[in-house]
Amino acid sequence: MLVPVILSGGAGTRLWPLSRELYPKQLLALTGERTMIQQTVLRLEGLAAAPPVVVCNEAHRFLVAEQLRQLGVDPQAIVLEPMGRNTAPAIALAAHAALKKAGPKAAGDPLLLVLPADHVIRDVPAFHKAVRAAVGAAQAGQLVTFGIVPTTPETGYGYIQRGPASGPVYRIARFVEKPNPAAAKEFVASGEYYWNSGMFLFGARRYLEELERLAPQIASACAEALEAAKADLDFMRIDKQLFQACPADSIDYAVMEKTSDAVVVPLAAGWSDVGSWAALHEASEADAHGNVSRGDVICEDSEGCYFYSESRLVSAVGLKDHVVVETKDAVLVAPRSRVQDVKKLVFKLKEQGRYEHSLHREVFRPWGSYDSIQNGPRFQVKCLKVKPGAVLSLQLHHHRAEHWIVVSGTARITRGDEVFLLEENQSTYIPIGERHRIENPGRIPLHIIEVQSGSYLGEDDIVRLEDHYGRQGTTT
Repeated sequence: MLVPVILSGGAGTRLWPLSRELYPKQLLALTGERTMIQQTVLRLEGLAAAPPVVVCNEAHRFLVAEQLRQLGVDPQAIVLEPMGRNTAPAIALAAHAALKKAGPKAAGDPLLLVLPADHVIRDVPAFHKAVRAAVGAAQAGQLVTFGIVPTTPETGYGYIQRGPASGPVYRIARFVEKPNPAAAKEFVASGEYYWNSGMFLFGARRYLEELERLAPQIASACAEALEAAKADLDFMRIDKQLFQACPADSIDYAVMEKTSDAVVVPLAAGWSDVGSWAALHEASEADAHGNVSRGDVICEDSEGCYFYSESRLVSAVGLKDHVVVETKDAVLVAPRSRVQDVKKLVFKLKEQGRYEHSLHREVFRPWGSYDSIQNGPRFQVKCLKVKPGAVLSLQLHHHRAEHWIVVSGTARITRGDEVFLLEENQSTYIPIGERHRIENPGRIPLHIIEVQSGSYLGEDDIVRLEDHYGRQGTTT
């Protein structure tokens, strides 16, 4: 049985300001109408695979679940990592989850097809062909990785040197860290090296056996944390204290570079890990001048640029090989040759305690989203979007009052002991300390303008009394 394992961790800091800590690149539609995690799931069609096991950050759980729901995909499990510990532990958790789902009486060893959620693969049939070529080796107990046939002497990727061939797979001679330009040219010219894709295929039990042998601390910590995991709605919540004791390491360092059973299957399928704005430019369709434009963009006498507009007109004159990205609360301008340094900006934002490193102005919640459209001393104005059938928590605030105006849709309001409906153009007032709740009983989205006033307007001034999403005591 082929079980896809989708790794949806990471923050994608080099794609700031679009990708942010709490809304990272795998949840964004960067190269088409679907998000990257959705494209990863859709790429599995035709492989006769079981429903996926998804490993994600706890903070992203509702976003991941919603994006899978939009595809009509019911995953085997959504495993919540309480903190990042790199890929070796993440895959171990997925292996245990897949074996638990299969049950003790299941025949054979489930084959895990491990796929990062933030890759682009243009040639899906070639990807399927490579996966099928790897199945035999994985069934024989080998640990397969997919090596990308290089198209350029790229210095941003690690490399895999192939050894002797054995049918459609090659023994791995060695793994090489990101090389300097001269070494990268030699690697590509030799024809013996592949880019390290971070995609794998192997048996769940086989991987855990090698992990136990080569990284026993990781193996034991993951087994204990999974054993103590608890079901929470549609999620598998890993025990935080036990998982915190797990060493952090990549699968390459912990297993693949040490095992004698590592093999590689070549893959030439238009692959990209979309690790920077320059990489996204290369992975996107450009016009006759080499420009890629998304959103409301007008440019003149510009070439080789990437333009992105989220909320307003972006215009440019005379730019060459630049990136210009506009969101509701930030603008990035950088030469394409310097986009690797965007992560330095994110580090500065963190140092300064600014929210822009982790949040967008529009913040998504399991019930919908809110957009902070205006704020000042002692007031803030938000636009709330509540999905049909969704319910906000029953809550109160100690430091602020709220005025609600229904713009479209119908709201069912709880205010103290009252429960009543508000229609379009109707409003109500929530005093400081009053219990309250918003529900959308209708079939269309509910839009509400919320005006907050008071001495403190932070999101941590929320006391949740009841919540359909298990968030009592939190603001996520």
